[in-house]
Amino acid sequence: MDASTRDLAVRLGELLLARGWRLALAESCTGGGIAAAVTDVAGSSAWFDRAYVVYSAAAKREMLGVPTETLARFGAVSEEVARAMAVGASSRAGAEVALAVTGLAGPGGGSPECPVGTVCFAWVCRGSMLVERTVRFAGDRHAVRVEAVRFALNALIECLSDCGDPP
Repeated sequence: MDASTRDLAVRLGELLLARGWRLALAESCTGGGIAAAVTDVAGSSAWFDRAYVVYSAAAKREMLGVPTETLARFGAVSEEVARAMAVGASSRAGAEVALAVTGLAGPGGGSPECPVGTVCFAWVCRGSMLVERTVRFAGDRHAVRVEAVRFALNALIECLSDCGDPP
């Protein structure tokens, strides 16, 4: 992991630890990359609970409770599916913060409506603040995945910063 990604993971851990909160992740196209980044930080067990790597539609349904209808109507790479993944991870883990990511890292599988590099994120904070965002990253499969991990860590830091000062 590069130094900037590690710095983001350390900052995220500091924010979670200051609040006494735990993080859960639901990852598809990043394949556990976000979990690898946070668990590279010594002491992360104090603030990181678990990660679900749910690459297939069946895994999304079975492990996180993503409705079949949501997958069929919007497709696996959609904010709606990312939202259902984040809510499922949060509720199953009992974590105060959860983030989900689903996308197309490539090189194949894209379409004009959903090109390679499209990644959807959703995060939930204490069961109430739910945010979705779709980003298009440039580059090859590796570059898309690396940028998605960085974006996710930054998004979580921003989310926690928006929650105000820790208790």
